[in-house]
Amino acid sequence: MSESGVPPLDVVCFGETLVDFLPSAPGKRVREVDAWHPCPGGSPANVAVGLARLGLRPAMLGVVGADEFGHFLRDRLASEGVDVSHLRQTTEARTGLVFISLDAKGERTFTFFRTRSAEFLLGEADVDPAFLRGARVVHCGSNSLQKDAAREATVRMLGVARDAGLIVSCDPNLRLHAWEDPSELQGLLARMLPLCTVVKLSDDEIGFVTGTSSPDEALARLASMGVRLPVVTLGAQGAVALWKGEPLRVPAPTVPVVDTTGAGDGFVAGLLHGLVRWFGGAHALDAATHEELRSLLVFACEVGARVVGRLGAVEGLPRAEELAQVMPVRPGACQARAVLTAE
Repeated sequence: MSESGVPPLDVVCFGETLVDFLPSAPGKRVREVDAWHPCPGGSPANVAVGLARLGLRPAMLGVVGADEFGHFLRDRLASEGVDVSHLRQTTEARTGLVFISLDAKGERTFTFFRTRSAEFLLGEADVDPAFLRGARVVHCGSNSLQKDAAREATVRMLGVARDAGLIVSCDPNLRLHAWEDPSELQGLLARMLPLCTVVKLSDDEIGFVTGTSSPDEALARLASMGVRLPVVTLGAQGAVALWKGEPLRVPAPTVPVVDTTGAGDGFVAGLLHGLVRWFGGAHALDAATHEELRSLLVFACEVGARVVGRLGAVEGLPRAEELAQVMPVRPGACQARAVLTAE
């Protein structure tokens, strides 16, 4: 507890914060939907909500419009327990919107209204080293980094976090259609990823980022960049990570799938939750055993699996009490299963 009586931050997430509009019922294309339900969206914001539901104190740093949707996002995130003190509102652009639906075959359809949205206005004014250093983990994505100012601010924040001994996490969550020249994103990731402790890629992203379609080779290439814990998610096949030269493979639970949107965000929330509770800093992570990290990967897959059972990226994010029976206990420690939900 800080001197002010406010619990310290655990994770600062930064990047895109959007409004996702979900259909009242699946089975129709966007053009056929009669009613929509708004909810918070954007990969880093989804991770922040997931962390809050698991019992941590996350913050969301970014830019939204000074419009009704911007107010909606601040209110909804705050109601979930996310610190929004650094979620800036601007009159220079409007909040980004995304309409999402599933057709009768379960195929996702996205319609974006974010070409010039507020998320892209992240800049030097949003870099607050003291705020970042007050957390234990900093996590980001790459989808809001269309402008040079946002790219430089992101690289600077990652550097501040790394130099402060924080765990630095990145899930690029690639949306290549949003880039006029995707090679610009490759160049940016070449600057960002070496600053990271943890990088999570999906198996359909590794080719773009690492130049190989082999998960094992991708992990090795990320490690050669300086990423200490590279992870590749494999959908229904689970996930694989590389720790101190040894691959760690874990299965995914078998569950009915309604919508895969946000499964990766749930996975990241589960993984970061465990890293914070057990290690809390990049230096402490050095002592992690293969057994400990395997346990956290299994838990992350469990969180991700809960997400796919509901429509949308946020609806299925589980709360700590729902996971009491699967919360991992740190090997070798005499702790109750509630250890990861108690502070």
